[in-house]
Amino acid sequence: MPVAIAKRLEQYTEKNPREVLLVRAEIDGEPDEIAIFKGFSSSLMRATAFDPDVPVLPDDATILEIDRLVGPYNPASPQYIERGLSWETIQPLLSAAGV
Repeated sequence: MPVAIAKRLEQYTEKNPREVLLVRAEIDGEPDEIAIFKGFSSSLMRATAFDPDVPVLPDDATILEIDRLVGPYNPASPQYIERGLSWETIQPLLSAAGV
């Protein structure tokens, strides 16, 4: 069984704890922005479930783009490593990290 998209991104940030992934996605037809840092995901636009087993980024979400930032994330002064990655273009980075 393939590893869920959210779980792979969370695992990546566990292995790269000084990095934040900022994911812009469409979930159930609604836009969302999700920050992933040190293995945890949190929506910046809507409520996040208290249960960590409820994915913030479901597998049927459409990923619009992913930004890599220096962590911790400071919305007033973001420090970008890379911007505008697609799910396809981040794959080599995830593979290189072993996730």
